[in-house]
Amino acid sequence: MSAFDEDDVNPFSNPSVRKSEADNYGTTLGGVPPATSRLSPLPPESYERGAPIDIPLDTSAKSLKEKEKELRQKEAELQRREEELRRKEEALARSGVEIEEKNWPPFFPIIHHNIAKEIPIHLQHMQYVAFTTLLGLLLCLTWNVIAVTTAWIEGQGPIIWLLAIIYLITGVPGAYYVWYRPLYRAMRTDSSFNFGWFFLFYSFHIAFCVFAAVAPPFMFEWNSLTGVMPAISLSSYSASAGIFYFIGFAFFCLESLFSIWVIQQVLRHFRSSGKAEEIKHEAAKKAVATAR
Repeated sequence: MSAFDEDDVNPFSNPSVRKSEADNYGTTLGGVPPATSRLSPLPPESYERGAPIDIPLDTSAKSLKEKEKELRQKEAELQRREEELRRKEEALARSGVEIEEKNWPPFFPIIHHNIAKEIPIHLQHMQYVAFTTLLGLLLCLTWNVIAVTTAWIEGQGPIIWLLAIIYLITGVPGAYYVWYRPLYRAMRTDSSFNFGWFFLFYSFHIAFCVFAAVAPPFMFEWNSLTGVMPAISLSSYSASAGIFYFIGFAFFCLESLFSIWVIQQVLRHFRSSGKAEEIKHEAAKKAVATAR
């Protein structure tokens, strides 16, 4: 035992002292008896401190499984579509149908055009000039709309403007489909049929350009084309309209000259390749077959 007894150190160990302190404590609480002055105990905790809280994970796990299932279904659908597209492409390739991906112009592809990769090297220059005549026709007809609009503002009436719009929206797409694309395919595949188609409709193209450069006053409203005759006529009426028409006349002249050069070069290549003789033989065979 230590030198000091526990009862001597702890004053509350004496029962009389504990009772006296309890009485004094009750008195300080306003005379409330000691038994009633005790604080009510806290309710017992429903879980132990430090114990992990169980959060139900069934809902989240179920949603993850559903999302995973949906992703798998979408992936399977994409694979099925890719496989179906691949089978169609193979079937088209076996049947000889060429798939032409639209790649020009680059900012808004509307046609398939790749001279550097699909046209033989010795024919690329000719094809590029032919493509220039297609773009030249677009320039001529666009400027024609601008010039005719000027003439309309000067009092020539709306009919010529409507005709100019019709030339533009039908002439350029029509030129691409009836003579430029046949020439492109003829250069790529050396097809006699496409060469013949090109010669037929490119001749009409040259005739139209020459006619537009002159624009004689017959057949339709002659002021709807920026030829030399309307330009001379409008110069005395409106100087601004006359200038616009003379510029259009120059554009149509250049378009006619380039187009004549193109058809001469294509015709020279066509004859040197022996395609002309091939067409003659085929025509002779058909004539004999028809006669029988």
